[in-house]
Amino acid sequence: MQSAAPEPAPRRGPVRDEESPRRVTLLELFFDLVYVVALAFISRGLVTNLSWHSAGQALIMLAAIWWTWAITTLVTDMYDPERNEIKLLIAAVMFGALLMTTAIPGAFGAHGLVFAGAYVAIHIGRGLFLMPAVRREPQTQRRAARIVVWFAISAVPWIAGALVAGDARMGLWALALTIDYLGFRLAYPVPGLGVVPESQRHVTAEHLSERYQQFFIIALGDAILTIGTMFSLEHHELEHIAALAVAFATTLLLWRIYVHKSGELLPLAIATAQVPNKFLYTAPYTHLLMVAGVVTTAAGFDLFLHEPGTHSPPAWAAVILGGPALFLIGRAAFEYEVFSRVSLSRPGGLLALLTVAPAAVFLPPLFAALAAMVVLAAVAVADARRSRGKPPEAPAPPH
Repeated sequence: MQSAAPEPAPRRGPVRDEESPRRVTLLELFFDLVYVVALAFISRGLVTNLSWHSAGQALIMLAAIWWTWAITTLVTDMYDPERNEIKLLIAAVMFGALLMTTAIPGAFGAHGLVFAGAYVAIHIGRGLFLMPAVRREPQTQRRAARIVVWFAISAVPWIAGALVAGDARMGLWALALTIDYLGFRLAYPVPGLGVVPESQRHVTAEHLSERYQQFFIIALGDAILTIGTMFSLEHHELEHIAALAVAFATTLLLWRIYVHKSGELLPLAIATAQVPNKFLYTAPYTHLLMVAGVVTTAAGFDLFLHEPGTHSPPAWAAVILGGPALFLIGRAAFEYEVFSRVSLSRPGGLLALLTVAPAAVFLPPLFAALAAMVVLAAVAVADARRSRGKPPEAPAPPH
């Protein structure tokens, strides 16, 4: 008698195998390309009509764009990006992010519904796509359902804001972002479902740290793009060459301060933390601050590369000095994540920028930028002196 053929093993869901490699895939790097353009649009829009109002708009757009990237990064940390369904999901999110990016110049004008609609579609669509994909894993499916509920709630002010104009749109979109960021921080509590359980808040040190490092490089890419495009628009006179050198040196210093040593040790810090999941709830905010600082610094490049020798209005000085200041605030929080302490060079650099600020309004923009560069150089030198001749410092994340 012929024996029956063995039944095929049930197809596993797209959740990552704990033993699978966690290196960043080429598709994830391809996905990031959209954000180079998005950050460039935001930094350029900030200085097109420079005011506190435009700064608020830029912050809202940056926070929205960042959240599409941050949540997608967590998805690729939990789910296997080599699976075809996850590849399809990443491509769909990329298209939505591209649609949002094209709407950035008119997000607070005629293209508000495109910007908000794409944002809502990305987050709700992602959850609706994942829920049937993980139907054999009830806990994971409930996790996706909790997240969809929160994004469905925030969708109301997102879409309502797109249908009104002016300050009302800003207020409603700020409310929507508050809901989105708060839901994440609270682990998406939903009546009847509870919060996302601790067992599903795991993070992978290698993958997550590499992704955040890569996005910071993308932000620096926005600064380099601004330097190249603005310099090419001007006559290559000595003054403009000096402005180019200051902008490039500032970008290099931002990179140096980021990687020394917290940026280098982030994977080890996550892996050795007593509560690794804490990074899941802090890294998005600290990196958003640093990225916002780099984007604002790039906007400052736009100003002084275009008009290096003119008078600096207060708004110009605020952007040129405020970008590095915002970066140092985020960098101080990042250092605390890794070492449970903040080097004196961080608050010292902030104090130096505040001290320079009153005089900056009487100086040409190039000199204000030079002052910011000198402050960042002093921070970088202090970092190097602190670690020179000493054994590598081990990470000591907060308990």
